[in-house]
Amino acid sequence: MIVAGVMSGTSADGINVALVRVASARRARTRGLLDFELLGHAEYPYPITVRKFILATMNSQRASVADLARLNFLLGELYADAILATQRRFRVKAELVGCHGQTIYHQGDAAAFLGRKLAVTWQTGEGAVIAARVGLPVVSDFRPADMAAGGKGAPLVPYLDFLLYRDPRIGRIVQNIGGIANLTAIPAGASSAQVIAFDTGPGNMVIDAVMERLFRKPYDRDGRVAASGTVLNRVVVDILRQPFFRLRPPKTAGREEFGREFAQKFMRRCGRAASRDVAATTTALTARSIAESVRRLVLKKQGSYREFIVSGGGARNPTLMTMLAVELRPLGLRMHSSDEFGLPSEAKEATAFALLAYETWNRRPSNMPSATGAKRPAVLGKISYA
Repeated sequence: MIVAGVMSGTSADGINVALVRVASARRARTRGLLDFELLGHAEYPYPITVRKFILATMNSQRASVADLARLNFLLGELYADAILATQRRFRVKAELVGCHGQTIYHQGDAAAFLGRKLAVTWQTGEGAVIAARVGLPVVSDFRPADMAAGGKGAPLVPYLDFLLYRDPRIGRIVQNIGGIANLTAIPAGASSAQVIAFDTGPGNMVIDAVMERLFRKPYDRDGRVAASGTVLNRVVVDILRQPFFRLRPPKTAGREEFGREFAQKFMRRCGRAASRDVAATTTALTARSIAESVRRLVLKKQGSYREFIVSGGGARNPTLMTMLAVELRPLGLRMHSSDEFGLPSEAKEATAFALLAYETWNRRPSNMPSATGAKRPAVLGKISYA
């Protein structure tokens, strides 16, 4: 089956579409797992006005119900346009769509609300609109089923990480650096129940917010601004004492933890430092928070790890990669790009949701309770029929 996976991440910079051929593995050693092949991948930036609205809406106290409803249908149209354009570009017709949607709010831990304690999430982008426009069934809204089973609804990409990177002799840590940074640790010869996965903290999110505020740029191209500055180590050390970084997994993060308010507090901590030093410091925060998570929460666990595989938009920031390599060197990890394993880093998350959709279509669970904290495996998502 050919599945179109669709992803738009917490950075809200655009839409990624991956066309993936998926089949149940027939070899005895991979029974119950999947074989897959990436047929094509494309990226489509959001229109500037749409991105600004999404960013203003996330975790906002002022968003109107009417505008949120309109955004839901608008994103359905934009996702459909992206799928159709990708099919034309690669001359491939999908049979199923898996769409993550745009996260507007995610609260993985239960909190009191009107007499109940609830963990909640909201990914918007109407599946029924996508199905009607593309003429295919659509699996969307993946996270709630895991949360209903007692999990945090994230991370879900470890399902792909396990399929792609497991090895009988080599332990691997797979680090994705999108708006939020998250890792998957796969011990040598591990079963899916032994996989560790969690969000390590900010990825590109705070870097982008600093660049927008101080330089009127959406991101630090090639890490040039950060490379020209000096890291304020006292600020990084102070922030890493905050509760999130001390939590043990399972744990998730989003704009609720590292969005606009966090970025404003971060810049205030930097005081009157030069703008380029603030950019260098926020880049160092991402690198050091990742390395500290690996040191404290992974390397003490069972299983020896030798390789560290990086994917996501942060992998295209040479300054961040250099800082991360310096932080990882004392840990004895060899750093690689996910591209070396046959899957372009920018296609990874969209590919993951193609695989999750395929499993849902076949009524099979695809969450990883060891990663999300769910009490049981769950079939993820909701199906909209064309």
